[in-house]
Amino acid sequence: MQHELKVSPDADAVAVAAAEYVAGLARATVAAHGRFTFAVSGGHTPWAMFAQLAEQDVPWADMEIFQVDERVAPDGDPDRNLTHLRASLGDAPARVHPMPVTDPDLTTAAAAYATVLPQRFDLVHLGLGPDGHTASLVPGDPVLDVTDALVGLTQLYQGHQRMTLTYPALARADQLLWLVTGPDKREPLARLLAGDTSIPAGRVTAARSLVLADAAAA
Repeated sequence: MQHELKVSPDADAVAVAAAEYVAGLARATVAAHGRFTFAVSGGHTPWAMFAQLAEQDVPWADMEIFQVDERVAPDGDPDRNLTHLRASLGDAPARVHPMPVTDPDLTTAAAAYATVLPQRFDLVHLGLGPDGHTASLVPGDPVLDVTDALVGLTQLYQGHQRMTLTYPALARADQLLWLVTGPDKREPLARLLAGDTSIPAGRVTAARSLVLADAAAA
């Protein structure tokens, strides 16, 4: 997997660069195909990116947003990625497809979410953990070996079970956008860029990949 790397001075600059990139890709994709499919992960930098997107010319009404991963927690819980995503979007009329993590049968819910995913994602946003995880594909979890499903369930990780897109689902991305900030990401970022498949992030494959990092991470 080849990655294009662009470095900005700090996390705020990464958020601005990401917003400009997403807005431009969304406009071009909607003009060409009529809609823009975008899968997003959690984290402080993407929420800052969405805040910046509010200042951009974005075809929100033609955008469909999917979740890359989500913690199993009640609606409105501050640990939920969806809680912060909705707050960041504000009144933007994008259509959001939440992961059904409040369903009592999570296995069936994960399979149901797989049926609403597009055949291709125009863009998938990913983060990178200090341990080399991305999405909720964490070291040592059996979900890393799921190849026959697009959506999987993890074991407990940092206090929560999670629902996540699997490697086959991420491979549907026409474009990956990694947002990587902070000095604790320096080692995993170097390993990602080197193609180190011993970390979960290093096993992601897609058509194209852009990494926006701050100076501390790069």
